[in-house]
This record gives sequence, structure tokens and C-alpha cells, in this order.
Amino acid sequence: MSKQVFGAQMSLRCCGTTVPERTDGPCWQLYVAMSGLVSEWPTFTWPTTSEVPTLDQRRNALEYLGFVLADGAEWEWTECTGPDYHPHPVQVLLLGAVKVRPLENGAA
Repeated sequence: MSKQVFGAQMSLRCCGTTVPERTDGPCWQLYVAMSGLVSEWPTFTWPTTSEVPTLDQRRNALEYLGFVLADGAEWEWTECTGPDYHPHPVQVLLLGAVKVRPLENGAA
């Protein structure tokens, strides 16, 4: 079993995203924080929606990226306010985080 543990985070991108593909509305995005450039981190973007991805959808996305939850890991949630520079009123953001480890045989 791999001893490497990384942090995975997900958040609602309220104004869409341009990476890895452009979306024109809100979407949830999950990434695994690793060493190296942020632009090279494994990233999964759900289709445009503000619905929080289910546990199964999060598990499938992590497996697609080549990761599984670390032993005993559970999703933790934090609320914060969005940055002032967005072109809409400040809103509460929900951020999810969990510890993950690489799949034994790579991506599913």
C-alpha cells in the first residue's frame, strides 16, 4: 500500500473555470494538491451545476484521477466568504477537503 498521502480539495467555482476546460457557469472542481506547478495538479471538473457532488461522485472522480481516500479519512467542510473582486455580491463558499493516497495500480 502506498504511504504517500496528499490533500484533495473541492470547491464550487461560482463564475465557472477555464482549466482544464472552460465552463460558462458554476461548477464544482476537485484537485489533488501535489508538489510542482498548480497547473499540473490532477483536476476534475463536474458539469455546470451548483449541486454538491455526492460521496459516490467524489469517489469516482478521485478514482478517475488515480486516488482513493486515505485510511480513516473523511471529508471536512469549511465555509468562507468569496473574494471581493468578483462581479457579484460576496457570497458564502463551501470548501471540502480530504486526505487521499494514490491507487495501487494508477488511474481507474
